[in-house]
Amino acid sequence: MRGPIAPPQVPLAASRAETFADLVQDSVERLERRWPQLADIDFLVQDVPRLDGAAAPGWDETVPLGGAVTARDGRPARVVIYRRPVEIRSKGRDERAALVHEVVVEQVADLLGLTPETVDPRYGED
Repeated sequence: MRGPIAPPQVPLAASRAETFADLVQDSVERLERRWPQLADIDFLVQDVPRLDGAAAPGWDETVPLGGAVTARDGRPARVVIYRRPVEIRSKGRDERAALVHEVVVEQVADLLGLTPETVDPRYGED
């Protein structure tokens, strides 16, 4: 007999990608209380950053954990969090949640032209 190990409403049934997306959403909701304009920004999760052909040969940079794109051509601003690099740099769920929030704060700060400490006064304390 084959089937799911746990019913869908149990956290075990959520995939790692879904769990990660929930961490990003929790972080965004936490910031939206202070910054309502974040509702106009799209927050996305990608597995890994894409490298364009020019950056790939001899690329010595560290792998980014996130990125931000300003609004243009009728498209809203976007913040992208890269799941696999964040997962690799964190050991457990709590550490992962703290790192996700840190990356979200840094990207929002970049978009708004503010310091991360202005976006979230508790930035760097976790």
